[in-house]
Order: sequence, then C-alpha cells, then structure tokens
Amino acid sequence: MQKIKNIAVIAHVDHGKTTLVDELLQQSGTFAEHQQIEERAMDTNAIERERGITILSKNTAIVYGDHKINIIDTPGHADFGGEVERVLKMVDGVLLLVDAQEGVMPQTKFVLKKAIELNLIPVVVINKIDKDGSEPDRVLDEVFDLLVALDANEEQLEFPVLYAAARDGYAKWELEDENVDMTPLFEAIIDKVPYPKGSPDNDTQAQVFTLDSDNFVGRIGIARIFNGKIKKGDEYILAKSSGEKSKSRVSKLIGFKGLDRIDIDEAVAGDIVAIAGFNDIDVGDSVCDINNPVPLDPMHVEEPTLSVIISVNDGPLAGTEGKHVTSNKIRERLEKEMETNIAMRMEPLGDASFKVSGRGELQIGILAENMRREGFEFLLARPEVVVKEENGVKLEPFEHLVVDVPEEFQGIVIEKLGKRKAEMTSLTPMPDGTVRLEFEIPARGLIGFRSEFLTDTKGEGIMNHSYLEYRPYSGEVKSRTQGALVSTESGEAVAFSIFNLQARGVMFIKPQDKVYSGMVIGESSRPGDLDVNPLKGKQLTNMRTSGADDAIKLVTPRAITLEGAMEWIEDDELIEVTPKSIRIRKKSLDPIVRRRAARDKKNSK
Repeated sequence: MQKIKNIAVIAHVDHGKTTLVDELLQQSGTFAEHQQIEERAMDTNAIERERGITILSKNTAIVYGDHKINIIDTPGHADFGGEVERVLKMVDGVLLLVDAQEGVMPQTKFVLKKAIELNLIPVVVINKIDKDGSEPDRVLDEVFDLLVALDANEEQLEFPVLYAAARDGYAKWELEDENVDMTPLFEAIIDKVPYPKGSPDNDTQAQVFTLDSDNFVGRIGIARIFNGKIKKGDEYILAKSSGEKSKSRVSKLIGFKGLDRIDIDEAVAGDIVAIAGFNDIDVGDSVCDINNPVPLDPMHVEEPTLSVIISVNDGPLAGTEGKHVTSNKIRERLEKEMETNIAMRMEPLGDASFKVSGRGELQIGILAENMRREGFEFLLARPEVVVKEENGVKLEPFEHLVVDVPEEFQGIVIEKLGKRKAEMTSLTPMPDGTVRLEFEIPARGLIGFRSEFLTDTKGEGIMNHSYLEYRPYSGEVKSRTQGALVSTESGEAVAFSIFNLQARGVMFIKPQDKVYSGMVIGESSRPGDLDVNPLKGKQLTNMRTSGADDAIKLVTPRAITLEGAMEWIEDDELIEVTPKSIRIRKKSLDPIVRRRAARDKKNSK
C-alpha cells in the first residue's frame, strides 16, 4: 500500500505559499524533464494571476521516494478564511510559512489558531531569508510566542523549523547550512507530519471539501477518504449535512499527480480524490458505506461579517452593455456561487434584489468582478456590517488591524483611526525604519479607509486585518467628508464643461463618456453634493474674439475600480457594474426626491 502524507500550506498573504508549492512540484521529480511549468502554477484563475493572490484553495500531489504527498495551497487573505477552515480538516499537518522580515501577521494568527484547534502539528518554514532586513531569529520567537498565546500543547510547541528562500529553491535546517535544494523540507514532511489515521478495512467514510464541475460528468466532489475504500462503479450513500441520504454509483474516480488529473479504479483511506456520479454533491457532504452509513461531522465555518445588496440595474443605460440583466439570471449565478463558497450567504429580498454576505470587501468584490466578466450587469449598494443582537445588546464585528508605516506618517494614521473608533494595542519600531501599529477596530471603521490610508502614507503604508470577534456596538463612525458632483443632464460629456468643473473637485469621467441625470461624475472638494451640468458646450457666436481661444487642459480623471467604488460610496449611492464600465449613481435619480431626503435627514438631527 502506498504511504500517504496530507499537508496544507498556510500563511499570511504574500509570504510565498504558491511559490513554495511550485518548487516542491519542480524538485520532487513529479514532472518529466521536458515538461515546463509556469510560475505560480497553482494560481489558475485569471483574477489570481492578475492580482498575484490565491483566492481558491487547490490541491496537487507529488511523489517523493515511496511516499505520495497531497499538498493543498490555501489563500492568505482574511476574506478567504473560509477556504482555509474547510481545508484544515482534510490534512494531518501544516506547513506554516512566515516571512523572515514581516514576521507574524494577522492572517498568520487566524490560520494557526484554526490548525491548533484541530491538533495539527505545524512545520514552521521561515521563508524569504535572502531578503534585506530579514531577521529569522526574531520571527522564530514571534511564532513561538504566538503558539503559547494560542494554548498550543507540548507536542505542538516542539515544532520543527526550517529556513528557506522558496523563490531560489532551497530550504535548510540551520542558517549556517549550505543553500542546496528543497530536500530538508521533503524530509521534514515525511518525518514530522503524521500518517493518516483510519484503515482501508473499515466501512467507507469520505468528506467533500471542495467542488468542481465538468461538462461531461457534471458535478465533481473533491474529498478526503477517512476510512475504507472507494471503487469506481460501486454504489455508496451520500449523506448531506441536513441529514438527507441518497444512493448513487461512482461513475468516475480521479486521482491527482502534479498538475494532472488521472483516472483511477480505486482509492484507499488517507488519500484525496475527486468523485463524480452524485448530482447533488455539496461541500461538507459525506460519502459512506452502503450497508453501514456513518456520516462525518458537518463542517463549521465562521459566520460572514459584511453584507451587500445586489440588485437589477434600473438606470437609463440598463441593458446596453451586459448580456445577463434579469433578476432570474442574477439569482441563478448567486445560487451557483453559494454552492461552492461555504463562507458566503445569499438571501432574496424581493423587489429584484439579493443580500449577499461574506467575510470582507475583497471577497464580495471578487464575486462582482467574476460576474461582470461573465457578462452580468447589476447594481451594488454600500457594504454594511452584519450586526447581531444577544440578550438585548447590539453586537458588531471587530477586526484586528496591523499597519506598517514610515515613522513620519504614524501621527496622521493614529489620528485618522482614532476618529474611526480604533483602539491601539501596540506600537513596535521595525528594523527597516518603519513602525508597526496594532489596533482593534470595528469592521465598519475599515470601510473606505484603505484609499485614505494610501494617500496619507504616500503609498508606502501596508495594512492587514483579520476578523477578531463580535463586541458591543461602538456608536457612529466617521465616513466620507467630501460630497459628490452629480450630473443634472443625460447625454455625452463635453470637454469644455469638464474643464470648467475641474475647479470644483476630482472628475471620474472624460469627454464623450455617457452620463445621465443622477449619475455621480466626480468628487466635490467640499462637503455636500453639488448638481452640475457636464453637457454644457461653449457658446459660439459670429463675433471674433480679440485673443485666441484658451487651450482646454484636462486633468486625467480618477479611474474607478470596483473595490475603490465600494469604499467610496455612501448610503444614498449605488455602483452600476457592467462588463464594460463601473459607474457611481445616486439611489434616487430624481433631484427633487434627493433634496427632500437631504432636508428630512438634516431636520431629524
């Protein structure tokens, strides 16, 4: 029987997980000599490649000596924590990567906490030791302190440590050792990660942790076999988390090797395989023995903390750029997303709108970006935090925020965060001349903060945050101070008019862009909204002017990105998302209704 090891690679964003997996694939001899693999081979999604981040957890398998090592590459962003949580149940050990300069970050704490709760032993890899300013000894102390703070047991505190530079393809046990290859890491996985528990002779038990689909065989569940065997062509019971059970036959059994998927006839306890033949297979479902079905515990994933309302586009330009514009199409697409993404929730609200809840702006932004690329057109409202009520007390989610800024900017960052109800917990000078500030802040306080933060720190600041817990509601949080420039006319914008409006604020549009009444075309330099006319052309007469016409010099408009717009908008505004453009508009396009609402709001104060 083949010897199997199952590991997950976990770390904070940008600490080198996918690059490390590349090297393990390359140096294990899994690929033939002539086979070329591209950089970050596990990031197959278009958005993952563009942004250089991992969004979906993916698995691969390598053969090293007489061992088969199943490796799962996980995302590092806090917004995709649900992907990490479900994967950790499927493995017997974790490779915890920590950047030798940045050290322990919020997501390192989140993923390590989950691993410790599941009694997994971490193999700590201090990566990027070739970086200027790297301090492996300090980082090792930070990891140890974190494990103590997370109540790790004696065995977990005896974790093995390796030093690596994944990009250059080497790992070593001691800093003084020679830089050769990844052999020490392979040895650590084989020696330190326990073999899977469970026996091929027991009744079959497997659990699905991610889904895939194929045009020929339909839905595919990628599952870990905890007990027994799964054979192609045999019948099994599918036990759903709701308690429902159904019988079906395995039509296709797929194994993993490198980046390839291979058809196999049988798999045994401990292995990770893809199973086809169950039409309604879902994440968390168990595949059990037909005579003695004993389902495994359903998966628990932490609740979403942020929600946004997605609705049908009802603006004047609706349907001119998108292919899928009806509420039925949007609903189908959202339901499909909820099947595979267990960290998100969706509820229809009637009036052709849907409330989608997730872990953060990035997660919701990625869903919206995927939808617009598929030809959908819809409206997005301002994200709101999910507020709970327990024993009559209103609770809201808090985040742990870590900010690295150059020393001269720490004052303004502390001041701005103070206005957003943040509480500073630590201030640490870093070896590279920056300061690391740690805060506990209501999740509401972070909405719209990133762009302001980048401006204040002249693009040099780095901020990371992860979910902490629910705490009592902390009152009103300061939001955007500048008003919006709102168009009063519909048509195509004119250069002459934009030139004259530039003095009033920052423009979002350029000449010949389509605009309509109620659309936001710029950010005012003062508080309060301003109604403007971007279609007004120059008055032409047959009188000659004494001087030549002034040359019109237009400032480059501010590009609107999806995440940028989600942070910028206020409660009375919406984002119009189409495959070709992202526009911001007022909820009510009628200026009289808007003025009345503003007056009522003022009077209520």
